[in-house]
Amino acid sequence: MIVVTVANQKGGVGKTTTAINVGTALAATGLRVLLIDLDPQGNASTGLGVGRADRSCSSYDLLVGDVSADEGAIATKVPRLDLVPATVDLSGAEIELIEFDARTHRLDRALSRGAARWDVVLIDCPPSLGLLTINAMVASHALLVPLQCEFFALEGLSQLLSTVERIRSRFNPGLSILGVVLTMYDRRNRLTDQVSEDVRAVLGGVVFDTVIPRNVRLSEAPSHGMPALIYDYRCTGSQAYIALAREVIARLPELAKAA
Repeated sequence: MIVVTVANQKGGVGKTTTAINVGTALAATGLRVLLIDLDPQGNASTGLGVGRADRSCSSYDLLVGDVSADEGAIATKVPRLDLVPATVDLSGAEIELIEFDARTHRLDRALSRGAARWDVVLIDCPPSLGLLTINAMVASHALLVPLQCEFFALEGLSQLLSTVERIRSRFNPGLSILGVVLTMYDRRNRLTDQVSEDVRAVLGGVVFDTVIPRNVRLSEAPSHGMPALIYDYRCTGSQAYIALAREVIARLPELAKAA
């Protein structure tokens, strides 16, 4: 079971859209996928059509209770894609976690208690580098970073990479950078091209070849409670996420064997 955290401390960069659609694309290849919604806003849960009344067990229970991922997961409308939803209780979890021993390893323990019935776990994080995101990184093998094509993109990325190094040195030496994916790419905007060139010059092969374009269908899909790949399979955004999923599988040989 490979665990991948989708994180960036900056909001509005496409973390949830990336987690939902990469998860859907991976599930379409035959992989068994679990998406853990670790953002108190619960957008991944809503985007997969799971209403608040259907969230009797949540990622909050994984962190502060004695609930395993097996017990907290529910099926979604997407075949082979399960979800541990988020509720508003998660907004106070960081304060509650301070009182726990090994507070940075709560999610890791919840995953290890499960039956490992999934091939890959994706964790959608909040736009911060607090205890929720740290729990995700401690529990993960790799980090997938959505990066919006804008002027200050590299500044925020450097802070995230510094946090990753601290996690490696103190808690999880096996944590790797799966890759950085450029999102909200607009070829009509010269600044977008400049940011893309700068990011690739600094990070090289860490950056995925696939870029995610600005696409209205990607924005519309969550309001219908479904991934863009199901809402409009042919749109440019969906096709980009299918291509990204192929790159993800190629970078994780274990997934290629299971697919």
